[in-house]
Amino acid sequence: MTEKAIFAGGCFWCMVKPFDQFDGIEKIVSGYSGGHIDNPTYEQVKSGTSGHLEVVEITFHPEIFTYEQLLEIFWQQIDPTDDEGQFQDRGPSYRAAIFVQNERQRAIAEKSKHDLQESGRFNKPIVTEIRDATPFYAAEDYHQDFHKKNPEHYKEDREASGRDEFLSATWDKVDV
Repeated sequence: MTEKAIFAGGCFWCMVKPFDQFDGIEKIVSGYSGGHIDNPTYEQVKSGTSGHLEVVEITFHPEIFTYEQLLEIFWQQIDPTDDEGQFQDRGPSYRAAIFVQNERQRAIAEKSKHDLQESGRFNKPIVTEIRDATPFYAAEDYHQDFHKKNPEHYKEDREASGRDEFLSATWDKVDV
């Protein structure tokens, strides 16, 4: 039996590849969640008018790869102290968030966030929100598996973002 996890971590292109390498991860879909209109377009989300965040929806087998393991990877892809976006991507649609599917996920996510705050790794508060899941809308086809379809563009965008420099300086080992 599979479960779903939804994470917002800035540009969704950069949030697929870190998860797309493990047994137990069945599918990763780039999309939108958290807004107030149905079936938003990329342009609506990017403009900030729909209220959605760019997210990835991960379908996984929890008996092979746990929700706790997903959260561990998630935290290592973002700056959890930044509430204005992530790296070069600024604005409300690029904020980091965890969208929980049920109370079990909420409890695990809250503990994970608390443990990260208590770790002393960051000298500012962890501001990443934990929200109830809202409808998920898949992004347009050209956004799916972007790192595979457009490897040079992905690499250039990722290098320009400052994400990797932050992650390398913050975590012992980050595989992107």
